[in-house]
Amino acid sequence: MPTEILIVGAGAIGAFYASRLTQVAGTNVSVICRSNYKVVKASGFNVTSPQYGDYTFVPSNTFANPDEARRSGIQWDYVVVSTKALPDVSDDSKILEGLVHDKTAIVLVQNGLGVEDPYTKRFPKASICSAVTIASCAQTSHGQIKHNRWTRINSGPYLPHLDVGKPQSTDVRAIEQNETFIRLLKEGGIKDADAYDHAKLQLVRWHKIAINASMNPSSVLSGCIPNNAMSNDPELARHLKGVMEEVLATAPKILGTALPKEFATSDAILRSTQRNTSGSKPSMALDWEQGKTMELEVILGNPIRIARERGFEMPRMQTLYALLRMAQETRDKAKSKSKI
Repeated sequence: MPTEILIVGAGAIGAFYASRLTQVAGTNVSVICRSNYKVVKASGFNVTSPQYGDYTFVPSNTFANPDEARRSGIQWDYVVVSTKALPDVSDDSKILEGLVHDKTAIVLVQNGLGVEDPYTKRFPKASICSAVTIASCAQTSHGQIKHNRWTRINSGPYLPHLDVGKPQSTDVRAIEQNETFIRLLKEGGIKDADAYDHAKLQLVRWHKIAINASMNPSSVLSGCIPNNAMSNDPELARHLKGVMEEVLATAPKILGTALPKEFATSDAILRSTQRNTSGSKPSMALDWEQGKTMELEVILGNPIRIARERGFEMPRMQTLYALLRMAQETRDKAKSKSKI
């Protein structure tokens, strides 16, 4: 029997990983599209990559919405969610109703903290794999995926009971499904893919929060400038380092374990950003420019609340959150008035 994989949210990241998973023999990869449905249904995805070359990926099935996927009757082994996490707008775990059975593994390739909670509540018997990726991808137009020079993905089973108690009998299945998913990615050519345990993956999430919580809101508040421009400005670089250091100092206190030595320091992150001359902007900046809702809660709000519940404050991050949340509310109110 082939391994059936469904990608929910076939934008740049989802489509790119789908295009690599489909290279694996015995694997069927289907997608649920949104605005790009007509193009992908007709012609698939055209992928350009300096690492993998130029190729066309035609999904096994292209669905216009979750209902079409449900009506297909396919029993999914993996449902990969690569949509933006916007809990202040909607609960996207609802999308998966009727697509997940007891042996399905849900893989969350999403930014931020706390993204797993809605899925564990709605699907208590399903395995949850929490994945963190750093990938330079863009959908330049419908169905056109541009992959740049680097890609990394780490995934681990989400087993929060291990934070306070003992392992459960179902843990083995979640661990095995996570390891299998990473193996499939490696077989598809993703060399920098690693399976982590629950604890280390959460450390990875906090480490990426240090990057996202510094770069994303700072770009928006400084006029949506690229990462490279921020890191090369002396005052902004000092600010970015301060935010990162605040997060990296708080995370071990919350998780009860030190960050691994192999994790990049704030100085190393800034040096890497200074060398990146691609002109790339953080996702929040792109969302702001397009008038879209930003991932404020999972990148800023949730970490602040998690820290505060444990008696820790992160004033630098809280300042960014307060300013940007109000800016978004003010913009949205103005848009609503203009429609009246």
